[in-house]
Amino acid sequence: MNKSPIILGIETSCDETAVSIIQDNESGIPKILSNIVSSQFDIHKEFGGVVPELAARSHVEKINLIAKKALDESGVTLDKISAVAATSGPGLIICLSVGLNFAKSLASSLKVPFIGVNHLEGHALSPRLQTNINYPYLLLLISGGHSQFLSVNGLGSYTRLGTTIDDALGEAFDKTAKLLGIEFPGGPKLEKFAEKGDPSKFKLPKPIINKGGCNLSFAGLKTAILRVTKYINSEQEKYDLAASFQKTIEDILYIKSKIAFKEFLKNSFKERFFVVAGGVAANKGIRKKIIEVSNENGFRAIFPDIKLCGDNAAMIALVGLEKYKIKKFNNIDLEASPRLALDTSAKFLKGAGVKL
Repeated sequence: MNKSPIILGIETSCDETAVSIIQDNESGIPKILSNIVSSQFDIHKEFGGVVPELAARSHVEKINLIAKKALDESGVTLDKISAVAATSGPGLIICLSVGLNFAKSLASSLKVPFIGVNHLEGHALSPRLQTNINYPYLLLLISGGHSQFLSVNGLGSYTRLGTTIDDALGEAFDKTAKLLGIEFPGGPKLEKFAEKGDPSKFKLPKPIINKGGCNLSFAGLKTAILRVTKYINSEQEKYDLAASFQKTIEDILYIKSKIAFKEFLKNSFKERFFVVAGGVAANKGIRKKIIEVSNENGFRAIFPDIKLCGDNAAMIALVGLEKYKIKKFNNIDLEASPRLALDTSAKFLKGAGVKL
């Protein structure tokens, strides 16, 4: 086994075609040699959301080119690759299959190990691409498809403390943006709208704020936004509603994070790291609020670099590297799994009638 293994990672779980090459480092923080991400915003914006068939077709068309670009930028030749890692789930199965099949074929041709990676674990470990952070740590994973508080106990070991019982936070951002007439992908642009508005203009609900532990809910908030937009008559009112939405989200995460701190500390952990990862972790207002609540409660807030918050292959290569070190490889017949979870023992909490 190489002393400084080089891992090629592939990510195609949704609408980004991504390939990255990283190398192990004596410092404990891997070196990112390349991290290429090709987004499909222009393909999907006319539909107001991701169309799986179009996304998969784009992956097929681009993946060879993106892999070559990643290799060229890294300066690494194929014969130096120690293992190939690819997202095996969760995600859109038609998209997952493109990257997974490419990775398996490449690993077979190079005669190196193939490693399947849980996309969520990529986000969970992503700060370790920049800083040495010991296990365990508290994680808030907020993205377009997931919103969870988890205790990250180690590679492949997670305890879910709370989860959304309906919409993911990123989904709430995108749907609110759409209601305000912001073109896809609207979530990141919504924050820009909010900067021009009055956050106290509209009083919006904070679902299950006083119950359900650190579980989350955003569907009621989205419904409230829908009602309010019917009576908006000016551009300034749109800015005000965006600002009110942004502030409401910040308040929800502030309160729920304090509850999550208490849950996490029930195990008497000495380390008090609070990692916030996933696409929504790029939101500046949320970052500021998380730092505030962390400082007040003796936690150190840690965020991935902005470019590592969204879907990328460096985080997939990182998990691949960690698995490579302990020889945790996969057979070439591994299939895509669109509903992979981190804490497989946690009960399903979603939909009408959920008891908290």
